[in-house]
Amino acid sequence: MAKLYFRYGAMNSGKSTALLQAAYNYEERGQHVLLAKPAIDTKGASEIESRLGVTRPVDFLIAPGDDARVLFAEHRQRLQHASDDALLPGRPSDVACLLIDEAQFLTPSQVDDLFRIAVEDGIPVMAYGIRNDFLTHAFPGSARLLAIAHSLEELKTICRCGRKAVFNGRVVGGRFVFDGDQVAIDEGAVGTASPELTTYESLCGTCYLEESGGRLG
Repeated sequence: MAKLYFRYGAMNSGKSTALLQAAYNYEERGQHVLLAKPAIDTKGASEIESRLGVTRPVDFLIAPGDDARVLFAEHRQRLQHASDDALLPGRPSDVACLLIDEAQFLTPSQVDDLFRIAVEDGIPVMAYGIRNDFLTHAFPGSARLLAIAHSLEELKTICRCGRKAVFNGRVVGGRFVFDGDQVAIDEGAVGTASPELTTYESLCGTCYLEESGGRLG
């Protein structure tokens, strides 16, 4: 039986890099993959962008109201037809794996779609994302993945102090902030009055509590 995998980590833990490496590994062996990400992630538009500078276009975007399984089926069929038309000897025409970037932005029902793709359609799904927002609350998509994924793997990174980073601090105009909407995509502070650049820093528990004044959530 194919499985749904959730590979998660704090910001800068190499999630997109790991996804692109997985895609390369499949294709190096002559197998097809499909890449997708939520449309809400406007950074990089329709591309997956690694912090190492490697980019690759996605095959499709998943909007909040979309049925992820239907979208996958459409692109799977398109790929099969294209491969059959090309008559590539020895190259399988079906999809070997579906890879999802920024999976935390999926809805819980879309995560259920990924589970069905793995279990009912027989295609492995690898979802990459972060667990918690800047207030330490779980993203709905991540919470659902943690609940139903067959395999969980943490991708580790370190805090500025050298400890393991587990939290994501939001920085606006050079200062940590602890209010605003859950989603702000590195461009502007959604839900705040400030137009300044929004970035994120991976923090350990100790550094997070120091910056938040002891606040969790």
